[in-house]
Amino acid sequence: MKIIHCSDLHLDSRMETNLDSEKARQRREELFASYEGMVDYAEKEGARAILIAGDMFDRAHLRRAVRNRVLEPMESHPDIDFFYLRGNHDNSDFLAGLDEEEIPANLKIFTDKGWRSYEYGDLVISGAELSAENVRSMPARLELDPGKINIVMLHGQTQDYQGTNPAEEVLLPAYRGKGIDYLALGHIHSFRQGQLDERGIYCYSGCLEGRGFDECGPKGFVLIEISDGKLTSDFIPFARRQLHEIVVELAPEDSMLQVMSKSDRALRNIPEKDLVKLVFTGHISMDLELDTDRVLRRFVSRFFFIKAVDQTRTQIDFESYLNDRTIKGEFVRLMRKSDLSEEDKERVTRLGMKALIGEELEE
Repeated sequence: MKIIHCSDLHLDSRMETNLDSEKARQRREELFASYEGMVDYAEKEGARAILIAGDMFDRAHLRRAVRNRVLEPMESHPDIDFFYLRGNHDNSDFLAGLDEEEIPANLKIFTDKGWRSYEYGDLVISGAELSAENVRSMPARLELDPGKINIVMLHGQTQDYQGTNPAEEVLLPAYRGKGIDYLALGHIHSFRQGQLDERGIYCYSGCLEGRGFDECGPKGFVLIEISDGKLTSDFIPFARRQLHEIVVELAPEDSMLQVMSKSDRALRNIPEKDLVKLVFTGHISMDLELDTDRVLRRFVSRFFFIKAVDQTRTQIDFESYLNDRTIKGEFVRLMRKSDLSEEDKERVTRLGMKALIGEELEE
């Protein structure tokens, strides 16, 4: 028996943080296409179920067209059961207002009222929605048959999660020794798997498509296979586009030609369909005017999207300006005598030198 575990689809995300309106629209469409493609993949693999561990949507108000786009693959694949529980971004009940006959029979949902379980012979799939009121009581309320293969679904963060969108905490220690073979989790947007106890594992499938540069790397879902009483799982990369953060370290001796050459080498193996954030680091000469726009003009037509971020620091040789009778020399001598920290001296000196040569200040 095969099962797909996915989460954090965030369908209908605006996608406009980095992209213009046309490319944002294209990426929104690609989110739906990846969801539909995953369902087709499940059919080809003969998967019996798809587990959606929260955050299927991204907006507080769900458009009817979005709801229909989600339900249509369920209706057209009646031999696949869809298990869904809401995450912290799923602020509305997407089935609200539908008559019972309008809800696909193969859609299995969970609530925050308690555990629900669905049996498939020796396999049991259980799940619940976590809330501030039940998060601590749910582990004790979970009763599983250790003679069965048990998959449990939850949406929430682990204790070590450092993300900016907090969700209820999945208290991993409290779920140990409960007879769980596979704890299917949602909320963390990168694939992560670990040992829950001697018997089972916990797994974050990650999001299906990366949306911002805090979601770089391969994205996809997990394919679970149960055979001869044993459960195995494999991460399946499936995203149409991948996001990359590429660091290019510069040195004081680098000219703009060398900057361009280093950038070209760093980007050589990145697929053209992907999205790139080019980050310049290291120390540069005060005489180098790092022209990120020039870099972007070189590569903008190569990738679906590219941006450049200047995180370099200026290497300042104070000694070389001690006897320089220019305004630059006087300014650097003044800064050398200041009580600022070395970091602040560097930052202020860099800004001052930019002003002296008539360059636009961006910091």
